[in-house]
Amino acid sequence: MADKMVAASDHAGLNLRAEGIKAARARGVEVEDLGPFTADSVDYPDFAVRVGEAIGAGRARFGLLVCGTGIGISIAANKLPGVRAALCRTEYEARMARAHNDANVLCLGERVTGPGLGAAIVEAFLATPFEGGRHARRVEKLDALDRR
Repeated sequence: MADKMVAASDHAGLNLRAEGIKAARARGVEVEDLGPFTADSVDYPDFAVRVGEAIGAGRARFGLLVCGTGIGISIAANKLPGVRAALCRTEYEARMARAHNDANVLCLGERVTGPGLGAAIVEAFLATPFEGGRHARRVEKLDALDRR
């Protein structure tokens, strides 16, 4: 699959989601924005489901989810089959989430991560390949948890 990303947030993540989308598109990644498109209050699990279902259906290779802290939306996303969501606060965490865990959804918190750092985290996440090797066995075990 060519690099495609789906992105969503709740009302508290609108601005950082926009920065993340801009950073992904600058890398040549096609991005489908799944909303919301106003600052009206919404529930983050609903938008985690939108991204998770798109990942699970193979419509996109990567997802981006943003809420106020990134915590709630990452919890919600990880309940969906096929999703390996990682809440990352640093570029290093984003690289390790991809390299060692083959994370496919990046979660960010707008109230704790500035726009410049957020864009850099998105870039690091998208630029880092999964290393495979000894990590592949562990990722297979993570995926098996979806079938329990």
